[in-house]
Amino acid sequence: MDSETITQEEAEQYDRQIRLWGLDAQRRLRASTVLLIGLKGLGAEVAKNIILAGIKSITFMDSHAVEVEDSMSQFFVSSAALGQNRAQASTSPAQLLNPMVAVSSDTSNPSDKDDNYFLQFNVIVATCCPPSLQCRLDKLCFENKIQFFSGNVFGFYGYIFSDLGVHEYLHEEIKKKHAKPGEDKAKTTEEVHITKEKVEFTRLEEELKFDFTSDTPQMKRKIRQTPSAFFITRVFEEFLEIHGRFPSTSTLEADTKELQNLRVQVLNKLGVPAKSIPEDFYLYGFGELSPVCAIVGGVLGQEIIKAVSQKDAPLNNFFFYNGVNDDGMVDKMTE
Repeated sequence: MDSETITQEEAEQYDRQIRLWGLDAQRRLRASTVLLIGLKGLGAEVAKNIILAGIKSITFMDSHAVEVEDSMSQFFVSSAALGQNRAQASTSPAQLLNPMVAVSSDTSNPSDKDDNYFLQFNVIVATCCPPSLQCRLDKLCFENKIQFFSGNVFGFYGYIFSDLGVHEYLHEEIKKKHAKPGEDKAKTTEEVHITKEKVEFTRLEEELKFDFTSDTPQMKRKIRQTPSAFFITRVFEEFLEIHGRFPSTSTLEADTKELQNLRVQVLNKLGVPAKSIPEDFYLYGFGELSPVCAIVGGVLGQEIIKAVSQKDAPLNNFFFYNGVNDDGMVDKMTE
């Protein structure tokens, strides 16, 4: 990937970010091919961020049609696109962000794709996907050294997950060399120290299977320290797994009842106290809120850029956002 050539036109286009993270990092971005699954609000935010950064190509994959609720957060589509395929309707507006990035669409259901299809990409980002599909793609990516990311937004709640396998990156640290006693303070200089670091990730399936049932002080502390958004989003993801869709205001009464039932099931399955998932959690989990998509999508886009460019330490491996409490936290279950 490092050998990808940057043209003079691209050097001018990406001048600011080349100054920020260097030419080698931009070359790596320029060589990256991305598959983005799910073109709801979160997917649109991620697409915007990485297209502007200057990746080589991105393929939008979504088998669903544009719905009225998409207007809450999906800025690539308008009301005129209702009924059209989300991936196709988003392609042309996204292309306008950066003509140097190849933007294409695929209207297939990712669950129907053969494993070989996914091997053509350097990065796979799975949104709007149930946990079983996320785990399948994560395992496939790990086995083939493809960088994997996933995430979802449920109303006020959102999360992202990263699995970069064994990832190497460059860490920069600025150290000051102070003037000696009696010397002019202007002689104080700064030196940039660059070191190569390595971090190892775990599979999503391992993270989701983490056992909270141990009745020890350490586990009780672990439960208290785990973001509430982890437990809450597990309920919504279980809904997505069972029904193949997000909870909807058009079926508000039935979906509310189902979410309340799933709350009890998830609590029992994880073995955590009832207070880990507030009883009224469902009130804040319908639709995709634009500000939440912007926050979670901004973090996810940043992590993709950091991973591909190999600049700076990546988040390992969850980021959770709870808009009810307005807090965001990085966590890893298996530590």
